[in-house]
Amino acid sequence: MKAIVLAPAVAMALIAGWTDWRSRRIPNWLTVAGFLIGVSVNTFASGWVGLRTSLLGAGFGLLVLLPFVFLRSLGAGDWKLAGALGAFVGWEVLADLLMGSLLVAGIMALGLVIYKRRFKETLRNIGRLLLSMVTFHMPGAEVSLDNPQSLKVPYGVALALTALLFGVERMWRAR
Repeated sequence: MKAIVLAPAVAMALIAGWTDWRSRRIPNWLTVAGFLIGVSVNTFASGWVGLRTSLLGAGFGLLVLLPFVFLRSLGAGDWKLAGALGAFVGWEVLADLLMGSLLVAGIMALGLVIYKRRFKETLRNIGRLLLSMVTFHMPGAEVSLDNPQSLKVPYGVALALTALLFGVERMWRAR
């Protein structure tokens, strides 16, 4: 992956992670601009192949995470961030980033659950969420992002940390 594509992707992810950490929101101006810059940079760097890579990456990110937005277990800003990152890195790298971010988010969630001493409640809610996915029914309000009592991990932070680690690893390997 070219540094001209990777550097702005990591920068955008870090800005999104910072804003998600501070306000629990990822602004549209950042994700829309990120998408447009990702498409432009890839098209400039690789022509039609870069354009195709960007559009497939953005589409992949948006499509894969859409069910979680519908279940209200992922915010729309996080969803749009994945699409914008996909516009930079393409669907194959984005798949790796999403898998890595699940691990990072899981570690963050475990730390939060332990810190808040809500392990039993969390296991019960995970069971409800899994059951709703299997039965294709919306979960109850207790596992929704709308529940003010639920513990929330800012997924944008996890995705940003994963993108940073990926970028550092790629730069280290290129040396």
